[in-house]
Amino acid sequence: MKSVKRLFSAAPEGTAALFFIQIFATLGFAVLYSTLVLYATKHLQLSVKLATTLMGVFGAFNYGLHLFGGYLGGRFLSNRNLFVGGMAVQVIGCACIAVGTAAMFYIGLAFFLTGSGLNVTCINMMLTQRFTPEDPRREGAFLWNYAGMNVGFFVGFSVAGYFQGTQSYSSLFIFATLGNFVAIIIAMLTWKTLADRNTLLLEVLPSQFRLRQLAGIAILIGLVPVVWFMLQRPGGTETIIKGICAAVAAMLIYLTFRHRDRRERRNMTAYLILTVGSLMFWSLYQMAPNGLMLFAVHNVNLMVGRVEIQPQWIQNINTVCIVLGGPVLASLFTRMRARGWKIDIPKQFAASLLLMAVAFLILPVGIKLAGDGKSAFGWLFMSYVLQSIGELLISPIGYAMIGKLAPKQYQGVMMGSWMLWTGLASLFAGDFSGMIPEPNGATAAATNPDYMKLFGALGAGSLVVGLALVLLIPLLRRLITDKAEIPPEELEMATVVPVT
Repeated sequence: MKSVKRLFSAAPEGTAALFFIQIFATLGFAVLYSTLVLYATKHLQLSVKLATTLMGVFGAFNYGLHLFGGYLGGRFLSNRNLFVGGMAVQVIGCACIAVGTAAMFYIGLAFFLTGSGLNVTCINMMLTQRFTPEDPRREGAFLWNYAGMNVGFFVGFSVAGYFQGTQSYSSLFIFATLGNFVAIIIAMLTWKTLADRNTLLLEVLPSQFRLRQLAGIAILIGLVPVVWFMLQRPGGTETIIKGICAAVAAMLIYLTFRHRDRRERRNMTAYLILTVGSLMFWSLYQMAPNGLMLFAVHNVNLMVGRVEIQPQWIQNINTVCIVLGGPVLASLFTRMRARGWKIDIPKQFAASLLLMAVAFLILPVGIKLAGDGKSAFGWLFMSYVLQSIGELLISPIGYAMIGKLAPKQYQGVMMGSWMLWTGLASLFAGDFSGMIPEPNGATAAATNPDYMKLFGALGAGSLVVGLALVLLIPLLRRLITDKAEIPPEELEMATVVPVT
């Protein structure tokens, strides 16, 4: 405990509490994220198509509600109130799913998604409020919080794999319930420390404050039946969300072409092009808890020596790669840039797509070598490693890129849209996973050809997009600029030699 206190001694009050809150708050999401498809197909006996569609909608709701939570926090409810309220709803959701029936599964999923969707942004807001704008310790605090989140994922994935081996789903969701409840306890014990600072809610009159509090609570509770209703019709919900995304895309294209500042318009054009690459990457990446999980269960030999690898443990390949690979890659890039290598946004996006292509194209090789049997685990392991390296190339710069490319008046819209594309990618991942065949008996022979065809097609698609970005690197570099441009008419006037 003394070493922990020393670690956070130089950080503002509340930073250590938020680090531990992040760990326990992540447990429930890690459990459900890694187990939803298996639980739906193995325990509830839902079809692969329905289970993968639900997983896609799960991701879309999660990212979409993050945006809504960012709007509610600090405007209708304080961030600490919304976080605790969201965690309480999340705890109820895990408890309902633990009952083990299909009816309670949908009810629990609605509670859980409402809670997890709304409260994630609150932790980031509470953390950033601990610092002044110019405080250099902010970046380190967020890195520690990101580490705490990955600790939560590692524990959640590991425990989920243990209970998966014994098929004790009820015990697993009870564990998630207790873990999330600990996050609430830590928040309550540090309640005064986590108070909001400099939010719009603190500036309103007392009468308006009470009305906003009541409205915020009503929205939190009222969202649950709305999400439940939409989960009953995942196909229709998927169509609605895709329609919303199409409308947002059309709006961004319109704003780009109508924008008057040429330099900013060029940057916005680069954003639109890079969005296509991002959408392709995340659509394949988010197949990990979905179609790739089913492939691992039915068509991969998960015995490594005398140890049987549980499906949820495979997700920890990504967790370990991110934690260990992040600092290594950052150091490598620093050295390469010092030696004159040009490593920029277009090149990193293109490289991430090419790595994703290889990650999927090696899977058919493993299937081919397995013949009528199950693929060796090493092929799936390498696929996850390559995907994780690709994530390190595209994920950290994605959000940072918005501040560089988005005009000031559009930064909120473009940041929100970037998160929305991740939700849309989750839906596409569900669509791709829905193409996976239903398991036929105990052998992999019947489904191996279908997996080869699907993974080959997805890998080829990523390869095409990646190569297209490689060809577009010179164009993207010309579009992305910090230098203000002089309109042609002004340039012409400036170059006219005055008559004397």
